[in-house]
Amino acid sequence: MDPRIERINNAVDFVRERIGGRVPQVGIVLGSGLGKLAEKISDKTVIPYREIPGFPVSTAIGHKGNFIMGTLGGKTVIAMQGRFHYYEGYPMELVVLPVRVMKKLGIRWLFVSNAAGGVNYDFRIGDLMIIRDHINLLPNPLVGQNLEEFGPRFPDMTRPYDPALIRAAEETAASLGIEVKKGVYIAGTGPSYETPSEYKYFRLIGADAVGMSTIPEVIAARHSSIPVFGMSVITNEAHDDYADDYENNGDDVVAAADAAADKMSLLFESLIASL
Repeated sequence: MDPRIERINNAVDFVRERIGGRVPQVGIVLGSGLGKLAEKISDKTVIPYREIPGFPVSTAIGHKGNFIMGTLGGKTVIAMQGRFHYYEGYPMELVVLPVRVMKKLGIRWLFVSNAAGGVNYDFRIGDLMIIRDHINLLPNPLVGQNLEEFGPRFPDMTRPYDPALIRAAEETAASLGIEVKKGVYIAGTGPSYETPSEYKYFRLIGADAVGMSTIPEVIAARHSSIPVFGMSVITNEAHDDYADDYENNGDDVVAAADAAADKMSLLFESLIASL
């Protein structure tokens, strides 16, 4: 057996036993400072990543490192309270391992979130941006021998973020009085923050927000034909005209994400209830 499949199956068997046979309908990935949504999940089972066979451990700031199974918006969900990043030194196989585990557990939709820098000059700290498309500067997680049981060798990426979910999110946000932006997310390897010239370059090629995650998970989900909804919380202004004493700070990013998490949590919960 392909060792990648064996790792996935071992993790699936362990998690399935812990959740008592419940089948999740929705998978959720919660990024830096955005774990607050997990507090809204009821009837929960918490499974630390460190207990799951073959799983890495999340080392990023603001990532608690748990799978949380329970109910949100009337749906059975499984949430990643923290994700894995390429910059932590993990190969892409492990970065997307949880998505493949959630697929085999039965999810029908994937919701992803992240903290991102606002490359678009119209964005402000605390804004919520619906991701309508992305630009990938990370290694592609599908490089290598294809996992045929998950999807085709050359999966289509014409609509990586589901148009119906985007429309529903816009309608839901309007009904809740939550202002949302919409834009293109670009991801690089990190962990260093980008230079002002890189921010300018990203803006010129069509990006609205920049981060270091999410896209590998989306590619893995779309490889398996899972519809995806993505949202960025703008946690800093990623511009090329800073004051002389300005610097990006990881703790500030997490604090800004935490401040906006209530709005995002309400929107996610309402959107999941409408599925």
